[in-house]
Amino acid sequence: MKQNVSIGRGYLPSVWFMLVLLAAGGTHRTASARSVKAGFQVDSEDGRLSVPELVSKYGYNVEEHSLQTEDGYRLTVHRVQSPGLTNGTVVLLMHGLLCSSADWLMIGPGNALAYLLADQGYDVWLGNARGNRYSRHHDTINPDHSSFWKFSWHEIGRYDIPATIDYILEQTGHRRLQYVGHSQGTTGFFVMASTRPEYNDKIIQMNALAPVAFMGHMKSPLLQFMTKFLKTLDILFSLFGVGEFMPNKPILHEIATHICPPNSTINLCAHLLFVLAGHNPTQMDPAILPILFGHTPAGSATKQLVHYAQEVLSNRFEMYDYGKVKNVLIYGSASPPQYNLSLVTAPVAMYYGMNDFLATPEDVHRLAEKLPNLKKSVAVDDDLFNHLDFLIANDVRHLLYEPVIEGMASAEVLDH
Repeated sequence: MKQNVSIGRGYLPSVWFMLVLLAAGGTHRTASARSVKAGFQVDSEDGRLSVPELVSKYGYNVEEHSLQTEDGYRLTVHRVQSPGLTNGTVVLLMHGLLCSSADWLMIGPGNALAYLLADQGYDVWLGNARGNRYSRHHDTINPDHSSFWKFSWHEIGRYDIPATIDYILEQTGHRRLQYVGHSQGTTGFFVMASTRPEYNDKIIQMNALAPVAFMGHMKSPLLQFMTKFLKTLDILFSLFGVGEFMPNKPILHEIATHICPPNSTINLCAHLLFVLAGHNPTQMDPAILPILFGHTPAGSATKQLVHYAQEVLSNRFEMYDYGKVKNVLIYGSASPPQYNLSLVTAPVAMYYGMNDFLATPEDVHRLAEKLPNLKKSVAVDDDLFNHLDFLIANDVRHLLYEPVIEGMASAEVLDH
């Protein structure tokens, strides 16, 4: 039985991915063959490299650190620095769902945010949430056991991000740091800042890219379809002991390389991403896709997706819904409590895309109204900017990263 569970965890998500990829093909043509080349300093090999190998390849200093959370998970944090440069400020970058620290490196030096920050002298730390390819360890539980995967992004915000912040501040001797999150990296932050408000004082500024809290207006056709079945999946996975969703598999890099070549007029991989996150073909360089699929998906718990599905259905930013009976036992009420965003007192700067299917402008505006220390909420200056453009768009440096870095510098002046 144990063997069958292990096979299911590795095999079923890959089959799911292949089916979605084939279904996404259809007759839709993308403009990928005509997309603007951004001059990314990357090659296909980058999709096969680990984060330390990737950073070393491009001449930056890299360290790999291990830390432990209060509930026993062991996380890996990657540190990136440019040789000989320092401005005395620490920054933590936190990835989104199904992703890893590689998110901030994939489009290479001169473009990726981790390298840009290092070039400005920042001491850059890249977090990895429990369950991804770099954080698959626990003091007592093996990831082959379903109990390892009984967490959502609530635990990531409650335990992982605070432990990561504390570790970084202890290692560097700093009192505060800059925080940059994308998607789930923002959700986890809002969980932390509202349930453990003492951590607000450790943040110079929270820089939220495609912030996700409320999801009532989520409009991804792919995720809307999945949302209808996620609660059923959660029940099935609980029964059969399969709690992991889409682990990292090297074969996905090979699939993307062969069936989604950069010169194809019908790029299945690009179309899949457009259905998931929003359509913006002129910002998509197909050359980046084999690298993206080499690092993503990086693994997550099914419960993380189910929790997001509940956000879509309830239109509330709330804790995990276990059902009325169990909710009473856990929370003392039939419905899960909402996160108290009035406790998020750290300065927050938000950046959102007008064509983001997952963090829609309507939901971002609702979040903005709830935050007591919102410094700015900025729409990226591209009407088609989508959820993944925050990481891999051709012009992401000019459209997003340079304004973010400028805003960080301003916040540091005020902090001093």
